[in-house]
Amino acid sequence: MANGSSSHRALVRGAEQALDQFKYEIAQEIGVTPPADGYWGDMPSRQCGAVGGHMVRRMIELAEQRLAGAPGPRNP
Repeated sequence: MANGSSSHRALVRGAEQALDQFKYEIAQEIGVTPPADGYWGDMPSRQCGAVGGHMVRRMIELAEQRLAGAPGPRNP
């Protein structure tokens, strides 16, 4: 991993683009200005962690709603 490669990858093929879009939506909602060049490495860990934490909360909330049978937001 020292060569700059990352072990983080989406488990579902094709989900990378949706997760990336989701990341930017969450950042906008919580008031974090995403980097214009798309490189998040220069962002403070507190801000990146806040975005990631909110993403996880939202995904858990959606999963709980689906398990409970409540209608949740659906992607077309």
